[in-house]
Amino acid sequence: MNQPLRTTQDVVAAIGRPGKPSKAKGKGLKQIHPAKRVFQALRIAVNDELGVLERALPAAIRCLAPRGRLAVISFHSLEDRIVKQAFRLAAGTAREAENNQNPRSRSAKLRAIQKL
Repeated sequence: MNQPLRTTQDVVAAIGRPGKPSKAKGKGLKQIHPAKRVFQALRIAVNDELGVLERALPAAIRCLAPRGRLAVISFHSLEDRIVKQAFRLAAGTAREAENNQNPRSRSAKLRAIQKL
């Protein structure tokens, strides 16, 4: 194909047909068109979705009131990795007084989740 891609159908045609059905996690055979990931990648890039998430999470964490909670739902591994890293950076550590009284607390990190 030596012509420019002008429509989504042109992109789908250039990518080709789906291959063999694959087994999704915990599910039966499911046929996923290879164009699905291409369009997802284009959307993520055009909207700077990962960059927005990287900037929004630290801001949201800073805005939390004491004892505030932040819940994030991620839909794929790229988003999930960013959320995990942001939460790891915001993890609490023991204060100096606690470290003096309990030296093992130096390596402790508090992480919490609330089941709804």
